[in-house]
Amino acid sequence: MENKKMIIAILSGDDSADTISELNKNGFYVTVLSTAGGFLKRKSVTLLIGTEESNVEKVNAILKSKAGRRKEQVYYHAASFSEHDTGHMVSSPSAIPIEQEVGGAVVFVMDLDKMEKY
Repeated sequence: MENKKMIIAILSGDDSADTISELNKNGFYVTVLSTAGGFLKRKSVTLLIGTEESNVEKVNAILKSKAGRRKEQVYYHAASFSEHDTGHMVSSPSAIPIEQEVGGAVVFVMDLDKMEKY
């Protein structure tokens, strides 16, 4: 009899839909808890995944590929002084591309004494 594991994954709310979809496509059932955390209290999602020990690496690979830390290019609008030199900042129509690190997941894997599905 194979050991059972509980995987608890905390990830960005922005990454949750794609991550859950990919886990479901691969046959994993997921319980989703809406959470908030971290320094900025941003929306996060906590996933509970009960599975056999032999599936842990597959789940971790999905979590890493869909919710792992990565760099994305985001665009910020530059601010400039108005032409009339009033000292007021106004938005410029040009956007500045900046590479920013996004995503990331914290994953806990725990042994389960028992797991049943009804």
